[in-house]
Amino acid sequence: MSAGFEKADTSSEIDGSPAEADLQTALFDVVCDSLSAAFIIYDKNDHLIFASRQILEFFPLPAEMLKPGTRLRDFLGAMYDTGIRQQYDVRQGGSLSREDWLSQKIASHWRERFDAVERHGADRWVRFVKRRLPGGYGVSIISDISENKKREEQWRSDLERVQLTEDILDNLPFPLFVKDRNLTYVAVNLAFCEKYQTSADEVLGRKSGDLFSEEIAKRFEESDRHVLETGEMSVSRQRQISRDGIERDIVSRKHRIGKPGRYFLVSTMQDLPRDGADLDEFGQASAITASSNQSYRRAYVPVPSGIARREPAAMEAIVPENFSGRKVLVVTADLAAETAALRTLTKYGFESCSVRGEDEEERFLEIATSSGISLDLLIIDNQMGMRCLELAEQYGIPALVMDGFQIANELTFQIARHFNRNSRSAAGSDADWEISISDDPVGLQVLVAEDNDINQIVFSQILEGLGYRHMLAATGDEAVRLWAEHRPQIVLMDISLPGFNGFEAARLIRQMEETGGGNRTPIIGVLTQAFERDRAECVKSGMDDVIMKPVSPDMLETIFQKYLMNEAMRARS
Repeated sequence: MSAGFEKADTSSEIDGSPAEADLQTALFDVVCDSLSAAFIIYDKNDHLIFASRQILEFFPLPAEMLKPGTRLRDFLGAMYDTGIRQQYDVRQGGSLSREDWLSQKIASHWRERFDAVERHGADRWVRFVKRRLPGGYGVSIISDISENKKREEQWRSDLERVQLTEDILDNLPFPLFVKDRNLTYVAVNLAFCEKYQTSADEVLGRKSGDLFSEEIAKRFEESDRHVLETGEMSVSRQRQISRDGIERDIVSRKHRIGKPGRYFLVSTMQDLPRDGADLDEFGQASAITASSNQSYRRAYVPVPSGIARREPAAMEAIVPENFSGRKVLVVTADLAAETAALRTLTKYGFESCSVRGEDEEERFLEIATSSGISLDLLIIDNQMGMRCLELAEQYGIPALVMDGFQIANELTFQIARHFNRNSRSAAGSDADWEISISDDPVGLQVLVAEDNDINQIVFSQILEGLGYRHMLAATGDEAVRLWAEHRPQIVLMDISLPGFNGFEAARLIRQMEETGGGNRTPIIGVLTQAFERDRAECVKSGMDDVIMKPVSPDMLETIFQKYLMNEAMRARS
């Protein structure tokens, strides 16, 4: 490396650089590109040997300041003149003259090791790493660490929110616990631990059967599953005898929170006097269960219709006779999900059966095809292999991909959406099948540019479950065309598309907005890997944000709340 420096150093003293130096400069530029950083190399006399062109992305310097032979002092002076001193002065709480600023900077370049992070503007952080080698050569590396800083701030904010939530729960005077969709305890508060003389570590990750008697655990599970499946609130009143021998009536309320596929159960408990009157909820119940001596009573209370809640677009109630004779095949190795799915399908008049793997699925489809039997739908557990989806595509059969919990608990919702949507399309709707149709006057909400078939299915199911109108584009060219025709409220843009890639498609959309006027459409880059150069290219092409695959309902809902809030407010007004 030092030999290369000597060559470059000598070449800076004569007119024109030799081919070797040009090659070396090109190689350094490639390295800088790959590292998404800018390099400055200078000799023991503080003259520049090499300055990568990426420096211009950090500071608007004149191009001649990057030439070999430039004095480091002149280079830093040009940086000072760009206005960087203003950021420095704010941080130092005072003002430095040009000479004092230059003296401090040159002194830092002569340290053997020097690291610093500076904030440039409202949301940009730049890291400077400087090393002085034994031979006197100096190396400075400048990199943009804004994304890392933002993530650190987000993590810090998330940790603060988690801590705040725990503090709030622990200061509640009544016991509270949270279970996930598998009925496993995922959170308990301090009052719960004190009431049952236990600790959070002894409860979290366990189920009721691990903590209570078989009879009580069975009772808990029955009401837990009812609340998770129906969304009704459960209110139970039962008599308990505490360790001090005092009898109390305990009232428990269970609520379902979250979104389809990510439901949680929240339960609270409250002590009532021994002779306390009935609760108001018992007068509003859809069903009441009581023991023979009235020591235990439970009511299921429908959620009031006045509570604002977004339902999937154009969701109609299932009419069993509509589906009579339709044939459905369930592909899952989960026995509980299989049993529940077949029971649900039979209830609504479907002809259904199940297979336990891709080999069984393939043999079944071969036999069915040779016998002239046409299947209307495949329901595939997402734990099965990709071959199951490929077989569905090979035989031209629509498929719904769900996890075991959705198959067991949310199948009614999923098949209603699928068949009602297809019924509308068959009735002569002009819309493409990818668009969720409803009576909402707002037009297309989400345009998804994605060429992978499996990812298209994932996007479609998530967006329909969240209730957003959407359309799919398999190429960059198609994404630009559909944007021009439908003007969606937001675009989710995969960067690796056939035809125009995601960057080129985003640039074209921005150019069309400039020439045609109208509102700016938020464009969100969808990345498969967290390369900084991809993030930087997304920004350069005019995208507003990025998300990482695999996508989830929570991830998309967060993006939509951030970028569609103003649109939603305008639509409501």
